[in-house]
Amino acid sequence: MISRETVEHVAALARLGLTEAEIDLMQTQLSHILETIERLRDVDTSSVDPTASVIALENVLRDDVPRAPISRRAALANAPLREGDHLRVPTILEEGR
Repeated sequence: MISRETVEHVAALARLGLTEAEIDLMQTQLSHILETIERLRDVDTSSVDPTASVIALENVLRDDVPRAPISRRAALANAPLREGDHLRVPTILEEGR
C-alpha cells in the first residue's frame, strides 16, 4: 500500500491542498491503481503486436473544394473591434509608436 507520506508529497508537488479525508481516499485509490498495474505485468503480451489503438481508425476527410469568398461585411460582422473596413486588434508592443 502506498504510504500517507507519499500521497502528501505528490499532493504538494501538484500544489493540491487535500483534506485529511481526501488524503485517506487518495491513499486507497492510488494503492488500488498500483496493484492493478502490478497484476497487468503478469499478462503475457508477447503475441500482441504494438499498437497505438485497439480499434481500426480511418481518417474521414472531405474533398478540398474551394468556396466562394465571403464579403468583407460578412467577415467583419462578428469582429469585436473594427475600424472602418478593417479589424482592430489590441496593442501588444508599444515600441515604434
